[in-house]
Amino acid sequence: MKKWIAQARRKSCAELWIAVAAATLCCAPAWQAQSQEGFPQEHSRHSKQVRALPQRLPPKPSQPAAFSIPVTPLGFTAPGAIYLGQRNSLASLDFLDENRLLFTFRVPGLLHRGAESAEQDELRQIRAVVLALPAGIIQSEALWTLHDRTRYLWMLRDGHFLLRDREIIQQGDATLELKPLLRFPGPLTWMELDPSQQFLVTDSHEPATVEAKPGDVPSPETASAEMIENAQTSDRQKEIVVRILRRESGQVMLLSRTRTSVHVPINSDGYLECLRGEGIQWTLTLNDFTGGSRVLGRVDSACMPTLGFVSQKEVLATTCDPSGGRRMVAMNVEGHRLWQDANASVPIWPLLVRSPDGSRLARESLAVTHPVSASAPLDSDDIKGQLVEVFDAATGQVALTATASPVLDAGGNVAISPSGRRVAVISDGAIQVFELPAPPPVP
Repeated sequence: MKKWIAQARRKSCAELWIAVAAATLCCAPAWQAQSQEGFPQEHSRHSKQVRALPQRLPPKPSQPAAFSIPVTPLGFTAPGAIYLGQRNSLASLDFLDENRLLFTFRVPGLLHRGAESAEQDELRQIRAVVLALPAGIIQSEALWTLHDRTRYLWMLRDGHFLLRDREIIQQGDATLELKPLLRFPGPLTWMELDPSQQFLVTDSHEPATVEAKPGDVPSPETASAEMIENAQTSDRQKEIVVRILRRESGQVMLLSRTRTSVHVPINSDGYLECLRGEGIQWTLTLNDFTGGSRVLGRVDSACMPTLGFVSQKEVLATTCDPSGGRRMVAMNVEGHRLWQDANASVPIWPLLVRSPDGSRLARESLAVTHPVSASAPLDSDDIKGQLVEVFDAATGQVALTATASPVLDAGGNVAISPSGRRVAVISDGAIQVFELPAPPPVP
């Protein structure tokens, strides 16, 4: 742990990931030339290669859906265009197992407004239904009242799920009954799981004046866990508390106060960081929780690469080249490059969804009419649709292309089954379920 703390003091990818949702942080093309380390070389800074925007959507999916379930009878209605660009989490589509889907979505409804009208403005009603496949029969249903408009649901492998509502995390199952799991001193701004789902990484808004209540997870003032400190900023300026804790026990392994939400890419062994080298070269390092570290390789990127684990043993790096292109590079934890995305388009507001076993991943991106920049912002009229591409994690080959509608720019409209063989997409008024061949194993 001490080794981890010492290494984490250095500037790492985890400290600067927060731009992942920005329009300019996209994943796309890769080049054929490779360096001696086995990673692709960047084109010259003077390259004039033109990047194609995903302006056109495929007229139909690359293969027909095996079956579909209409969503209107379930109570789902397409959100208005006013929501485009706000990145509100309006739905969540997940596989409980190979033959059941959990579909949750915001429904309009009247809420009783009291004296706390400002707080009431953030309330929303979420309808949840468990659907048996392929008929779409409702096995259980519930109506939840939640606060704020960010992501609220994370699926677990065993048919359970985590539901976040401000500072509380609850756990549910196929019956849609909820049980309190963890409570934090302040509202959660971000949460994620490692691929093995043993650990939680949480960011919560906790100013220095917030007092922890009995039963809350440990705070920086009360925890016995070691902390990453930053002497350059006072605690009063650092209102976000980052924790890594064990999901089942709630034991906090690490705490840190920061000024903004961060992403910490971890698996059950350790965490990833990237350190800048000469020019546009970055070194990717895996730091073990028990001490020690090893270099996975080097990538060239004009921006800080963003990192994430597709599975326990596969890492996905998103990089930029000087001419404006984006690409995905996959490698295993032994440092061998598995594949690189050869698509020459520039996805806008990309979202990644992986299967529970890490065998496949889906990328959603917006089809737009023009490049997005500070001088040319994105308007709702500029968004023409949402493209879905499903990749084999072992090879990078595209297994399925389809379109999602309505456009949900915060995601929640694509799901991959535990085996990676079924993909569900909300499109054209139905949940369309595609059946794919078994994915190839990761080398």
